[in-house]
Amino acid sequence: MSTDPARPRPSEGASTVVETNGVRLHVVSLGPEDGPPVVCLHGFPEFWYGWLPVARRLADAGYRVLVPDQRGYNESEKPSGVAAYRLPTLAADIAGLIDAVGEDAAHVVGHDWGAAVAWWLALDEPERVETLTAVNVPHPTVMTRTLRRSWDQRRRSWYMGFFQVPRLPEFVARAGNWRLFERTMRASSRPGTFDAADFERYRAAWGKPGAATAMVNWYRAAARHPLPERTDPVEPPTLVLWGTGDDFLRTEMARESVAYCRNGRAVLVDDATHWIHHERPDRVVEGLREGFARGSTP
Repeated sequence: MSTDPARPRPSEGASTVVETNGVRLHVVSLGPEDGPPVVCLHGFPEFWYGWLPVARRLADAGYRVLVPDQRGYNESEKPSGVAAYRLPTLAADIAGLIDAVGEDAAHVVGHDWGAAVAWWLALDEPERVETLTAVNVPHPTVMTRTLRRSWDQRRRSWYMGFFQVPRLPEFVARAGNWRLFERTMRASSRPGTFDAADFERYRAAWGKPGAATAMVNWYRAAARHPLPERTDPVEPPTLVLWGTGDDFLRTEMARESVAYCRNGRAVLVDDATHWIHHERPDRVVEGLREGFARGSTP
């Protein structure tokens, strides 16, 4: 049995590698193979493990849950160069993952950067997305416009500018055994959300060769390869699920995102932060299952 803390234990799911869009993605699968497929996409600086509390509950409810390490993270491939981490490319990875597991479409759930990928997939290939759930990240056009007009949001997003500096962000992140990442996650979550055992696993993922640069390259690609504003409606049924205690993103963006959806709604959870999927997994699963049911109702 592997002793790598960043790999799933036998009780946590099956570990596989999927070829998609020219890269190899490490994917953890839970639940029955004939269950309705759900793809859960992590954000920064997480990896598949961040979705485990929710994925276990969905698997127990009969869903086939697929949780990839997105490109650049943990055990997935880490292409060189900033351009490899443009949002349309990241979304194409997930369309290819859905193909690779033999499904036509899936319920797609994303948190943080994973939500940005999910939004773009729903815009580019709506037929692949049974339902969309975006957790604590708004529609990409809402994000772009809010950064332009809101000094408060620019203040909250200061690190996005810092990440544009060559090499320094990776150096700072590694210092003190990844002290910056750990402190930021602890300080921005409810007390007790993450423990020492969690960070043993996170540090193992962050320390994979090339991971630090690849993770930061997501931010660099967003700045260096700006995308057009999308105002075409998001077609799949959409749930924007938001912990209102988010230190990084303004809650108003959750409501504004619904205006870009053909069939959307926002659910705000007051006793949760940016890390709602860790803090309130039962509430997240309740929202997901309600959203999945709405998607299957003609």
